[in-house]
Amino acid sequence: MTNNVVELRGVYKKIHDHDILHGINLEVREREFLTLLGPSGCGKTTLLRLISGFETATQGQIFIDGEEISKLPPDKRPVHTVFQSYALFPHMSVYDNVAFGLRCQKISEKEIRLRVAEVLNMVKLEKYVDRKPAQLSGGQQQRIAIARAAINRPRVLLLDEPLSSLDYRLRKTMQIELKQLQRKLGITFIFVTHDQEEALSMSDRVVVMHEGYIEQIGTPRQVYEEPQNLAVAKFIGEANIYDGQVVSTSDNRQVLVTIFNKTRAAKTKRVFQPDEKVHVLIRPEDVRVWGQAEVTDTDDMFAGVVEDATYKGTTVDLMVKLNNSKTIAATMFFDEDDDRLEYKVGEQVWVNWTPGWEVILPHET
Repeated sequence: MTNNVVELRGVYKKIHDHDILHGINLEVREREFLTLLGPSGCGKTTLLRLISGFETATQGQIFIDGEEISKLPPDKRPVHTVFQSYALFPHMSVYDNVAFGLRCQKISEKEIRLRVAEVLNMVKLEKYVDRKPAQLSGGQQQRIAIARAAINRPRVLLLDEPLSSLDYRLRKTMQIELKQLQRKLGITFIFVTHDQEEALSMSDRVVVMHEGYIEQIGTPRQVYEEPQNLAVAKFIGEANIYDGQVVSTSDNRQVLVTIFNKTRAAKTKRVFQPDEKVHVLIRPEDVRVWGQAEVTDTDDMFAGVVEDATYKGTTVDLMVKLNNSKTIAATMFFDEDDDRLEYKVGEQVWVNWTPGWEVILPHET
């Protein structure tokens, strides 16, 4: 049986008569890297503050290791928070910043030295003990903030968009290092971000939030490949979404769907009825674009014109306007047989995608 470190049961939060969170139920597992993902204003930071004790729930219960902690002040909860700003003491050295929490607990200086050395070694900053925060890079400051929180050995480490102020290259590096550090520490991480790629690359599970509700909880692959609804589909990754209609279904959950006046086979884990209206989601990386000279059989293809082509090194992103006036996005990947992929704006092309790779969603108005 999986141990749950954190549990939220029926948690609501209202601020000035405005509902921020609606009946949140969530279980966070031992040593899990869980990410709260959603657009600004969806309630993810408020949820983090409820767990930390900086906010109080309007209704509901919060448990850590089975103990109800909703009424405990922040300093009595076995959690620590790493903020977006890092909140390091500018006048203190790295050593003193990291040791600060232990000194507040009246820990002996001998044990403090041992624990500071241990945690600085984990974050690979043992050579910087005498530096001030201003003498460190953004990535180093972030690791010091994590070390200062981790040295207290919390049951849960809460991270509120700690990478958002870093430049692109450093952010990518820190995503890898943060995940590796979480494994070394063996601490449950609850991470808040609005960056989909960041959530997918770092998390064991992702909690997708929208307007104060949890829309879906799953592995990165599940939320990307099997979105529960239109809100998740639109937020996670790029997607082409069109209206369709179910023609027929079969026992193995295969459906025939009409899209753009053509009938295509698709797989689904949901149950649909004949004639039911649906949304058909097609990821750009699953779309293929062919020059007119490259194809002979176009029965399963759609004609169109290239409206935009963006070269990105290993891929080319295309926007194609189909003859039915719909626009479809495609991401074309280079392979070893391609010297280059060139598409000119205004070029006549054919478009298709692999049958069965569509995602079929219930229709929403």
